[in-house]
Amino acid sequence: MGIVTGGCDKKPGAKIKALLFMDLKGQVALVTGASRGLGRAIALRLAAAGAAVCVNYVNRSGEADSLVDEMLSRGGVAFPHRADVGDAAQAESMIATVEQELGPLTILVNNAGVAWRATLETFDIEGMERMRRTNVDGLIHMTRFAARAMKPNGYGRIVNLSSIAGHGTALPGNAFYAATKAAVSVLTRRFAMELGPSGITVNAVAPGFILTDMVKEGRTPEEYEQTVGRMRELCMAGRTGTPEDIANAVAFLSAPEAGFITAQVLTVDGGRMDYIGHS
Repeated sequence: MGIVTGGCDKKPGAKIKALLFMDLKGQVALVTGASRGLGRAIALRLAAAGAAVCVNYVNRSGEADSLVDEMLSRGGVAFPHRADVGDAAQAESMIATVEQELGPLTILVNNAGVAWRATLETFDIEGMERMRRTNVDGLIHMTRFAARAMKPNGYGRIVNLSSIAGHGTALPGNAFYAATKAAVSVLTRRFAMELGPSGITVNAVAPGFILTDMVKEGRTPEEYEQTVGRMRELCMAGRTGTPEDIANAVAFLSAPEAGFITAQVLTVDGGRMDYIGHS
């Protein structure tokens, strides 16, 4: 665990923050869907902790390149890689490239995801298949090939991005997205059981309502502001989440110190109070 001492006693809480800073020097991380939103924040957080990072993207090459430039300017080690995680061959090739460029893979963050809002009346099988292909199949492909790379070294950290939608929140239009994220939570636990004997932990972070570009998609500016206001009122913390809130949770689960934590789904939602079920 890295401890930063310079100036720690000059600000209230600075010592605590320093003690909680996880040291990922020597670690090699791959973050899928990292060109924007949660993925971008996660990649920056892991890099800040010392990990070398592969920034995966599919369509946003400019944003991925910009992120890598930012990480390099801060003294980090990073490179971008285009691959569709829903394609098994591309997923396998990406793992091989990461190991060739950066060394043995130690951290995989399955962040790539597709969100599509629909009700029973507006359900479309093609929309559902697009989500399933990335949110579920992509996670399976990446975990399968990452585990194959991690097993010989007897060590690995895999962190999946689930969602509180998979727990059963009452936000309209997210039932089918929620189904794919419920699958992520179940697969997290099952893969943890399978990979635990190989020294690989598998956990998930379930974000609540986080202010990213994705939550703006499909909403008018007025609808977005109304939704943000409603979500703020539903949170015990009295605010909506930021990508950094999720990145900090992912960094914790990615650290060597989290080695006795596996098969867990960590909810990071500010204490939402609109669950359909509270199991």
